Amino acid sequence: MLADPRSAARPHPALAKAGTATVNAFTVDVEDYFHVAALASAVSPDSWATRECRVEGNTQRLLALLASKEIRGTFFVLGWVAERYPALVRRIADGGHEVACHGFSHQLIYRQSPEQFREETGRAKALLEQAIGAPVLGYRAASFSVVRSTLWALDTLIDLGFAYDSSIFPIRHDRYGIPDASPEPGPVSAPSGRTLVEFPMVPARLMGLNVPVCGGGYFRIFPYWLTRAGLRQINARGRPFPFYLHPWEIDPGQPRIRVGTLSRLRHYTNLGRCEQRLGRLLQEFSFAPMREVLRARGLLGDGPARSPRP
Repeated sequence: MLADPRSAARPHPALAKAGTATVNAFTVDVEDYFHVAALASAVSPDSWATRECRVEGNTQRLLALLASKEIRGTFFVLGWVAERYPALVRRIADGGHEVACHGFSHQLIYRQSPEQFREETGRAKALLEQAIGAPVLGYRAASFSVVRSTLWALDTLIDLGFAYDSSIFPIRHDRYGIPDASPEPGPVSAPSGRTLVEFPMVPARLMGLNVPVCGGGYFRIFPYWLTRAGLRQINARGRPFPFYLHPWEIDPGQPRIRVGTLSRLRHYTNLGRCEQRLGRLLQEFSFAPMREVLRARGLLGDGPARSPRP
């Protein structure tokens, strides 16, 4: 059964009943353990097809958890996954979740040519739209690799028909980040002067520093009280955050790959605790699909984005 394209017009229950509470975007980057940048030094893309795939089962576990909490979110699906598991993509959509694009091969944008990026992203978008029978509006880059040197990618996203992006991280990191980027969701200017809505990864401001508290490895490595305090601070300012997670992060039984100390810390720390922490988080904060959060804030609709923020 294909997803109903008209479902995009129905308001999300969390937004309807939120009142004065800030509703945040719950997101999942649908990729397998062997796709991640932290393991790339030991895992060649040529070997992916020969490895044990666990993304289908792990994603279904996340879907079951969200269903039990009556929460819908946005799933940024890797094209490589969509090509092999189109039924999984349909299952995500049939559960009332938004399907969005995570590129095709999980390569960092600054390691691709503009031509490669355009071809792969267009291919992934087409696969997803074919699977669900509806437009795909959102995009998130592998490892948040929209950085200063790859802002040209925003023009490509506009050309391909995306309405919003969620790839900019206002922090300093060895792989990604635009430290002085705005943490507010809103239109950004591409190099051409055209605009695209951006929902950045929002850091908390603790001890004068931008601290990443909105998911992924940070969620597993930081103590839960720190994550909760940071997310509450963001919401107290009337700002929504996009929480993100990967299906492999609730899978402590995944095959172990020999990598360096830093990569091992980033990938394997607290895999066994993540699902329990996630269940707690889902009870303590309000969530909806990213598309719906942006629409509720007047940033996304049938027309063009608003003028770019300064």
